[in-house]
Amino acid sequence: MAVKKSGRTAPELKTLDAYLSKPSEPSTSKAPIDKIRHPLKQPRRYFAPDKLAQLVKSVKEHGILEPLLVRPLEAGEYELVAGERRLRAARDAGLTEVPIVSRALDDKQALQIALMENLQREDLNPLEETEAVLELLAIVLELDTREVVSVLHQSYNAKQRGIELNQNVLIQLEKIESLLSSIGRFNAGTFRSSRLPLLNLPSDVLEALRKGELEYTKAMAIARVKDEQLRSDLLSLAIAENLSLNEIKAHIKELKPQSESTPQRIMLERLSEISKRLQKSKTWGERKKRERIARLLDELDKLTKES
Repeated sequence: MAVKKSGRTAPELKTLDAYLSKPSEPSTSKAPIDKIRHPLKQPRRYFAPDKLAQLVKSVKEHGILEPLLVRPLEAGEYELVAGERRLRAARDAGLTEVPIVSRALDDKQALQIALMENLQREDLNPLEETEAVLELLAIVLELDTREVVSVLHQSYNAKQRGIELNQNVLIQLEKIESLLSSIGRFNAGTFRSSRLPLLNLPSDVLEALRKGELEYTKAMAIARVKDEQLRSDLLSLAIAENLSLNEIKAHIKELKPQSESTPQRIMLERLSEISKRLQKSKTWGERKKRERIARLLDELDKLTKES
């Protein structure tokens, strides 16, 4: 695939520090905690209770050492941009006010900063990282995340077939590579192959992970259970009883003999599916087909009565 440079690059993404240090604007001030609102889009969904408890202890002893980044709202209120964990810890520690740096930011800038802060976390799991990178790419390309995924797949497919990309996709791909290079963790190819598949986890597991109901390693273990009902039961148990990873693996090991005897379950599911289709089918209006169905039902009836 021939790739021609367009000369266009991704817009520069400012770091969090760039917004926290503007000499032309007032420095840190303080704001009542009850005047700080959470953003509608919060990139971070899971906060480990043990680590949050450690931060609460630190806040009680030393206070909030790094100011929260906020943007002004009406009536003297603010919207949090960066510092969600510190704000939660301050509330749990019983503080009534926190240090802030207030900046006039639009929606895109605020989301960009929140995403960049999220990517700097040490405990960032691969799914959170993948979704944060996709959101940043969506901002840069002015697309939604599904369209970003489409561009990545188009690029891969064109390369595999030796097809030249059109100019628009080339420009988008260059912006993607530029942003990924600035993050320093992927290129377009490795992000597509190693991270996009995470978005295809079973929907129940993915939702629990997004809600922060269990850690990433536990979610990945549960996702390996192919039987939908067994997986759902294990997921509910893991969340309700806060099972450890080893306990989850032990449960999965116990499920294996049951999973291996799934031909019966598969056939029953097929039977249920056929029954649903028959109810909507037009075959009832055709005498020959109706008679054939009756013969098959008679045969099934005889089989089930055999001891």
